[in-house]
Amino acid sequence: MKNYLKTGIGFGITSATITTLGLMIGLYSSTGSRLAVLSGILIIAVADALSDAFGIHMSEESKGTLSKREVWLATLSTFLAKLIFASTFIIPVLIFSLPTALIVNVVWGLAMLTTLSIVMARSNKDKVLHVVAEHVILAVCVIVGSYYLGEFINKFVN
Repeated sequence: MKNYLKTGIGFGITSATITTLGLMIGLYSSTGSRLAVLSGILIIAVADALSDAFGIHMSEESKGTLSKREVWLATLSTFLAKLIFASTFIIPVLIFSLPTALIVNVVWGLAMLTTLSIVMARSNKDKVLHVVAEHVILAVCVIVGSYYLGEFINKFVN
């Protein structure tokens, strides 16, 4: 796979996972509202996918190493990866109770990050366990931080 496509897909999936999990957990802990969590996922799936794709576009364009076509393919792959993957977090929210849906989504997101980390580590000939541990720990920090930020917001707004 071309590097610019790997960049777009890898960034899109990673960003979708971290951003969506953080948003869901934060909205849940601050509001407890299924509507807020569902709306947040939908909004982040579209708005953040566009934002991240634009960021990748600007980043790749500024390097000056890719053709216009390659820049646009990196942009499109980022947008689609982020949009599609972020949207997968909607399904458990529609099927399960909100607390159960969040657990399912955390497991799903961490499983996807783990898989992506394994593929990346093997591709770069890095130690798989180190790469996976680093990425999962960072994701857990975002999840925990988002939960407590939501709790803080709830405490001071209500």
